[in-house]
Amino acid sequence: MLELKKRLEINDFVKVIFNNEELTIDTSISDRVKKSHKFLEEFSENKVIYGVNTGFGPMAQYKIDDKDRIQLQYNLIRSHASGVGKSIEPAYVKALMLARLNTLSLGKSGVNISVIDGLKNLINNDVTPLIFEHGGVGASGDLVQLAHLALVLIGEGEVFYKGERRNTEDVYKELGLQPIEIKIREGLALMNGTSAMTGIGIINVINAQKLLNWSICCSAVINEIVEAYDDHLSEELNNSKLHLGQQEVARKMREHLSDSKLTRDRTQHLYSGQTEDKYFKEKVQEYYSLRCVPQILGPVCDTIKHVGRILIEELNSANDNPIIDVETEQVYHGGNFHGDYVSLEMDKLKLVTTKLSMLAERQLNYLLNSKLNDILPPFANLGKLGFNFGMQGIQFTAVSTTAENQMLSNSMYVHSIPNNNDNQDIVSMGTNAANITKTVIENTFEVLAIELMTIVQGLEYLNFEEKLSTRTQNLVKDIKKIVPPFTKDYIAYPFVQEVKDFLKNNDAY
Repeated sequence: MLELKKRLEINDFVKVIFNNEELTIDTSISDRVKKSHKFLEEFSENKVIYGVNTGFGPMAQYKIDDKDRIQLQYNLIRSHASGVGKSIEPAYVKALMLARLNTLSLGKSGVNISVIDGLKNLINNDVTPLIFEHGGVGASGDLVQLAHLALVLIGEGEVFYKGERRNTEDVYKELGLQPIEIKIREGLALMNGTSAMTGIGIINVINAQKLLNWSICCSAVINEIVEAYDDHLSEELNNSKLHLGQQEVARKMREHLSDSKLTRDRTQHLYSGQTEDKYFKEKVQEYYSLRCVPQILGPVCDTIKHVGRILIEELNSANDNPIIDVETEQVYHGGNFHGDYVSLEMDKLKLVTTKLSMLAERQLNYLLNSKLNDILPPFANLGKLGFNFGMQGIQFTAVSTTAENQMLSNSMYVHSIPNNNDNQDIVSMGTNAANITKTVIENTFEVLAIELMTIVQGLEYLNFEEKLSTRTQNLVKDIKKIVPPFTKDYIAYPFVQEVKDFLKNNDAY
């Protein structure tokens, strides 16, 4: 059980989203929200406050009659529930709901307590609103995506429940849930923030870290396959460069290979003084995709950590407008809903994830090209050469997917299009950035799945058995439960999907 009481961290999202822990609300949160709402009700009398008694955006010049203030919030929600395209997967929607709940719980938005309870009930009952990928420009917050969340909270729209797309009203009746109350600015407070891009972004960070760990694992195993010299992973070499990410990647690879009998000590071979050969058939140094893994994945490691820190700051911030400050007894108008922080970090995460997929594709190519590795048959083919195809067909998928990642890595952060009658004259495109990053991460799981399948095929051919490190032996054992030795040609796509699911649902060895 996770009690919403203080600052949320990334691990809290793991607990709620992936481990389905129940969420509870501490009484201090409830008291804070009630106090904020009461203050706003009293303060807004005889004052002009954006979104309480005015129109929205460029229509804020129009004052709203008191009798129409509640209907104004419903109008806002319904008119902006205008998303299209693919629906966002339930895990990401659950994350954005948790993000919105957290920021509204800060007591800076003036919502009534039914909003907090409504969000908590949706999360705990695993009811996820139908929210579409397309629609948000990430400047006045994630208006369109969060409008679809607000639509469900008022008892309208559609949801996903137990794997089915259903009308919200029917699911509420089935579960005994009630719509939230609209009293003063609940529609605007729900919509006017960065919680969609932030929630999606946090799941992206979790998955990117998993990808990094699997890439480190695969890179270590390939070092065993080629019986590489181990000094490129040494503490002495990698600590001579001061980047913490590089040092961490090298350390993790050393740990993976600690009991391997395949990696070699250069001092016992090329430094022995007994080599008189004029030509060395075995490479003195490995290709960069094997030798430079700490230097390539080090920036990935550092970037994932930095992105996580920025998103946690955004998550625990008041990111709507206006901001209600009970302590100073004032309402402040500004632009905390602008998503530039998240947009930029998603672009960074997208770039390093693409680079990770490029490393995996190059390592895959090395394993499949017998002229490069001089160890394995062409395409790691365990069947009859010329008659069977091994991993030949599956390589196309990895190359194609990596190429798509490279194209998708163009920046959204600098891609602003003014809209909203030029009221939103410079925007973040943060929601687009988060969704595209999500796609790049999914693609990279596919590339890594193909690489891992090929690694296991190669190890089947080499038959190293007990010489492999303990971690590699355990990995091979588990993948062989999913993928058979390709001694004949199989339909490949079910295996790719199963290995992809394995990577997403398990921690690296």
